[in-house]
Amino acid sequence: MASVARPAVAPSNATFKDKEKPQEVRKANILAARAVSDAIRTSLGPKGMDKMIRTKNGEIIISNDGATILKHMASCPDVEAGDGTTTVAILTGAFLGAAERLLSKGIHPTLIAESFQRAAQRSVEILLDMSYKISLDNREQLIRAATTSLSSKIVSQHSQLLAPLAVDSVLKVINEEEISSGPDETIMKKNVDLNDIRLIKKVGGTIDDTHLVNGMY
Repeated sequence: MASVARPAVAPSNATFKDKEKPQEVRKANILAARAVSDAIRTSLGPKGMDKMIRTKNGEIIISNDGATILKHMASCPDVEAGDGTTTVAILTGAFLGAAERLLSKGIHPTLIAESFQRAAQRSVEILLDMSYKISLDNREQLIRAATTSLSSKIVSQHSQLLAPLAVDSVLKVINEEEISSGPDETIMKKNVDLNDIRLIKKVGGTIDDTHLVNGMY
């Protein structure tokens, strides 16, 4: 009687037979992210150095703004917060460097990710304890906050002019909305749509010529 050969059945863990492959992929991703971090590391802070970027159209851009650099490197503008792109990229590179060292010790990626999440939650708690609320009615505090943000930009030497202009332009487009009211108190919510602020560039002038033009209400 002839015997029928059965087809070989691959073991259930055949897909994960090469355990080094996922490790290589993680390392490649970490190296790529750290390369981006290292590229903009020296542009952080008031003493950050300018970067010269050549776009695909041949245009030369000189900037030390992290959002501008990353936008032309990887089309990743800082939409969420409007600032802090350089800091985020550098911190990401540092975290990935730490993750790479932990992975090399055999610690599972899930455990590393969960630990980062717990550290992030604790960091938020610490920052909230350190922070204090700023009233939109306090123009001087808002100007100081804007000046601090401008201190790391290429126009930092003009912050005394630009910071008040930025604050005043935002204050003029605030929309107040009543969210609740009681017998003795009315709570108003203040929203700002930055699309209501238009920036117009004119060739031939200087930054000192910048001024605010009130729109129609």
